Amino acid sequence: MNTWMAAGLFMIGMMGSGLAQDAGSIRLPPPETAGGMPLMQALQARRSSREFAGRPLPPQLLSNLLWAANGVNRPDSGKRTAPSARDWREIDVYVTTAEAAYRYDPATHTLTQVATGDLRRLTGVQDFVATAPMNLVYVADLDRTSDDDAPERKARFVAADAGFIAQNVYLFCASAGLATVVRGLVDPVALGKALRLGPRQQVVLAQSVGYPAGGR
Repeated sequence: MNTWMAAGLFMIGMMGSGLAQDAGSIRLPPPETAGGMPLMQALQARRSSREFAGRPLPPQLLSNLLWAANGVNRPDSGKRTAPSARDWREIDVYVTTAEAAYRYDPATHTLTQVATGDLRRLTGVQDFVATAPMNLVYVADLDRTSDDDAPERKARFVAADAGFIAQNVYLFCASAGLATVVRGLVDPVALGKALRLGPRQQVVLAQSVGYPAGGR
């Protein structure tokens, strides 16, 4: 799918989540990697919010968000905006909207649909998750980790890697004027089944993102 076709699909989907319902891969617009709020100001503005406006994020903003979360910032090596223990790169970012769920592929900057329908309510136990325009889910693929580490140490590394991505999202949202909150209260079995995860894939955290309630 070329960029122009993807842009057309995105525009069709703007009436819903901003994402078209396509069974294949959707190529995101190239991320805008210049500008934004200075780091110290973003740290000052960083906060958690549990109230969101209902409108979806436009495609370009979503592209920027996902690149900031865990996109490739060094194309020669494929390394990411978020650090990863032992360079495992084991955390996948899933995107759930009112229409479908997708997996983000940093290497190609694309979204692949993994499920249809509204899975947002499964991404947490709080009431607001069901209506937040977008919930990100951080999933660890343990097949990418090393079996040389003790389970306790591996669990710490995986949790830290998901936390790095969540903080990237926090700082991006502060810079872009978005609301967000990271959440650990998730039913991993129900959500994993809905996302069609394998036995070696584990839900670690979820994070709601959207425009702040009452904002334009």
